[in-house]
Amino acid sequence: MKCWPYARRGIANAADPPEPVDDTRRSHICERLMSKQILGLFAWLVVTFIAAAVGAFASAQAASFYGELARPSWAPPASWFGPVWSVLYVMMAVAVWAVWRVPLGVRTRTPLVLFLLQLAANALWSWLFFAWRLGGLAFADVVVLLALIAATLVSFWRVKRLAGVLLLPYLCWVTFATALTWSVWQSNPTLLR
Repeated sequence: MKCWPYARRGIANAADPPEPVDDTRRSHICERLMSKQILGLFAWLVVTFIAAAVGAFASAQAASFYGELARPSWAPPASWFGPVWSVLYVMMAVAVWAVWRVPLGVRTRTPLVLFLLQLAANALWSWLFFAWRLGGLAFADVVVLLALIAATLVSFWRVKRLAGVLLLPYLCWVTFATALTWSVWQSNPTLLR
């Protein structure tokens, strides 16, 4: 059974003496572990996409507002944002799931808390920018978001390198979004306070 060494780590202390385990019990333990892992991935996808939906709700209400804004020539078309964000949210959920799979301890609490904080800052940006039209606060939020993503990426990298790698495109996109937020805010002083 390929999952057995991982299942063994998850169900007993390293200090426990090894015990003989028959194949039926191994199979049952592996099935439980796989079910827990699948449920965990599903839960992180749900959490991540709830944050996405909260932000998307504010964005959808102001779709025409974005069209009215003066934007730099390097701004992507509005149609790009949905697909790009969808891919990024899936990558974020897989990254946090990979960290969550590591046995809980001091080493993983901080990364998970950082992830949730950056997710909240991410959802808040759309409300600040689109719903409430507060360009200055939206820019401040995206700067904080960028710092939280960088901190999350570093903490994920320390726990599980692949998790950190999965956040790199998100960091790049939000860096771009930070510059875009600044530019749009500065170009639209009457529409964005």
